[in-house]
Amino acid sequence: MKHWILAVVCLLSLAGCSSEYIITTTDGQMLTSDGKPDLDEDTGMLEFEDSEGRIQQIPQSSVKQMLER
Repeated sequence: MKHWILAVVCLLSLAGCSSEYIITTTDGQMLTSDGKPDLDEDTGMLEFEDSEGRIQQIPQSSVKQMLER
């Protein structure tokens, strides 16, 4: 029984590891990212998954601020 409780606690702690980021652009938009955005160094684009599961890309030059929630 104790092993079962330990397994549930471990699974719940893993579910909380994914962070949400708020990306503010230079034109005032606020975008939400599920997980940390990745920078493609070749293209200069910031790639992230939005809250609906779609992959989005924006130029790094248009990012004003990025905060972890």
